[in-house]
Parts: sequence; structure tokens; C-alpha cells
Amino acid sequence: MADNTQKMSYQAGETKGQAQEKASNLMDGAGNAAQSAKESAQEAGQQVRAKTQEAVEGVKNATGMNK
Repeated sequence: MADNTQKMSYQAGETKGQAQEKASNLMDGAGNAAQSAKESAQEAGQQVRAKTQEAVEGVKNATGMNK
């Protein structure tokens, strides 16, 4: 009986360890996805700023304000 209890306890520990490892891997993946999304958003923002500046310069040139 004690041997069976030890075996069940060991299996429960194994299952818990595997679940913790899977959860850790999922959290790492989510963190990586969030970082990637942040970098993509920053890059998009920089592109929008650059295009806006180009448009402003175009308007200034067209209206003679850049002289």
C-alpha cells in the first residue's frame, strides 16, 4: 500500500512539473509575441511620422513657405 501511495505521489509531482513547464513555455511565447507587436507598432509609427513630415515639406514647397 505504501509503495502504491509513493508511486501516485511521484506521478502527481511529475504531472505538476510538466504543467508548470508548459505554462512557462506559453508565457514565454506570449511575451515574445507582445515584444514583436510592440516593435512592429513602433516601426509603423516611425513610418507614419516620416510620411507626415514629407507631406508637410511638400505643402511648404508648393506654397512657397520653404524659401
